[in-house]
Order: sequence, then C-alpha cells, then structure tokens
Amino acid sequence: GWCPLSPTGAQTTQLQVEPPWIPAVLWDRVTLTCQGSGTDGATTWYKDGQRWGQEGVNNFTVTKNGTYTCDRPGTGLSPPVTVSNDRLVLQAPAWPLLEGDSVSLHCRV
Repeated sequence: GWCPLSPTGAQTTQLQVEPPWIPAVLWDRVTLTCQGSGTDGATTWYKDGQRWGQEGVNNFTVTKNGTYTCDRPGTGLSPPVTVSNDRLVLQAPAWPLLEGDSVSLHCRV
C-alpha cells in the first residue's frame, strides 16, 4: 500500500506503509519503506520535523508514534505519514478510492 500517492509519472520520494491501512497505528507493527529513484542507501529520515536516527536504511519498523518523512537525493522529501497510538481506529485502505468503489473498513480496538 502506498500512502500517499503522487501524480502519475512524477519522480518523487514516497513512503510505503505496511500493513497498507490508514490511519497507521503503532500496535499494527507498521513498517515504513522509503521509495524513490534517487540514490539508494542514502535515505535520511525525519520524525516530527527533526532529523532522526535511521540514516541510510530504506525501511524500518516504527516503534514510536509520530509523523515520519524521508528524503532521497535526487527525488527529495516524501509526503508525511503519521503513525498514531490511538486505542480505537476506523481504518481504510491506504490506496486511493473513487466514488462507487467497494471498500472494506476496519474498526479496531
């Protein structure tokens, strides 16, 4: 699941969220993967707007709630992904939905 998606054909940095549900919640053992056509292995991560200690790795399992972004040289900064610690959430798929689409929602506690 990609969250969020960029316009078709855009060469931008994106964060892949697994499991692919939004909102992402800490107790789902969320893995973030930084994707982009920029330099592989040169990823810089940010948590809540501050440079964060996962330098150089392209993916990791989130252990603290917050808002994450990543930067890849060549494609720039990704849109943010927020991982919350809410106890009750209504989750929807992380991919774009159009009017008329069938969708499964998760109400989780």
